[in-house]
Amino acid sequence: MKHKLQVALVAGISAATLFSAAHAADGTITFTGRISASTCTIAGDGGSASFTVALPTVSASTLSSTGKTAGRTPFTIVLSGCSPTTGTVHTFFESGATTDTASGRLNLSAAAAGSTNATNVQIQLLNSDASIISAGSADSTQNSLSASIASGSATLRYFAQYYATGAATAGGANTLVTYTMSYQ
Repeated sequence: MKHKLQVALVAGISAATLFSAAHAADGTITFTGRISASTCTIAGDGGSASFTVALPTVSASTLSSTGKTAGRTPFTIVLSGCSPTTGTVHTFFESGATTDTASGRLNLSAAAAGSTNATNVQIQLLNSDASIISAGSADSTQNSLSASIASGSATLRYFAQYYATGAATAGGANTLVTYTMSYQ
C-alpha cells in the first residue's frame, strides 16, 4: 500500500510539473493608446454622423475586368464646435463585416430579400487627392489624410467608387463602413 501511495504521489507531482511548464508565459503584450478630450459635432452629407452616399448607376460593362473603376462620387464629413478649436483630425475607417482587410476595399452587403447583388464589385474609398484609403487597416497604414481644425471646424473630403475584382454582373451594390474621428 505504501508503494502505491508513493507511485501516486510521484505521478501527481510529475503531472503538476508538466502542466505548469506547458502553460508557462512566453512573453508580455503591452497595449498603448490615448484618450483625447477633443470633441466635435459631426455632420456627413446627410446632416448627421450616419449618412448615405448614393453612387450612380453604371453599366456592368464599365467594370469589365479587375482594377477597373467607375462612379467616383464625392462625400464630406464636416466637423463643427470642436474643442479645442485647433489641431488636426482624420477619419479612421474601422474593420467590420463588410471590410476586405486584404485589399482595404468594402465588400457588398448581403442582398435584400427578393433582390440580387452585383458580383465581382467592391466599393473603394479615396482621399480628396484620389489616393487610396485602406479601410480596416491599422491607423498608421490606412492612408486617411488629416485635415486642420481651424476656429473649431474642419471639412474632410473623400470619394467612393466601384472597383471591379473581375468582370462585374448587374445587381445591387450596397455596403457600409463604421468610422471614428481621430484627433491629434
